[in-house]
Amino acid sequence: MQPANAYAAQCPTRLVLDRVADKWTVLVLGLLAEGPLRFNELRRRVEGVSQKMLSQTLKGLERDGLVTRRAYATVPVTVEYRATPLGHTLSATLDPLRIWAETHIAEVQAAQQRYDTAA
Repeated sequence: MQPANAYAAQCPTRLVLDRVADKWTVLVLGLLAEGPLRFNELRRRVEGVSQKMLSQTLKGLERDGLVTRRAYATVPVTVEYRATPLGHTLSATLDPLRIWAETHIAEVQAAQQRYDTAA
């Protein structure tokens, strides 16, 4: 088996990069790294995410082994999500990206405005 090379067109690591480059993944995994949360709590805390998109994001994260889903036999059923150990390693990598975005957004917006004005 050849070593992974994300620059190669057929490398499966590109699928992982698609997942981790998604803003909803960054935000959801960041919250779940702090502790388990129920679906509606995640939806309240990640402003702007639709129910459908949150559901798709969670299913993808679960499929990739980054999040676990646990249903409790209550009425209605209570579902809790938590980051797996693998998910925690990714969250530790992605959180600096979120922090960078929060820290440098004004500079990025200023650059966008300069570019748009010059165009």
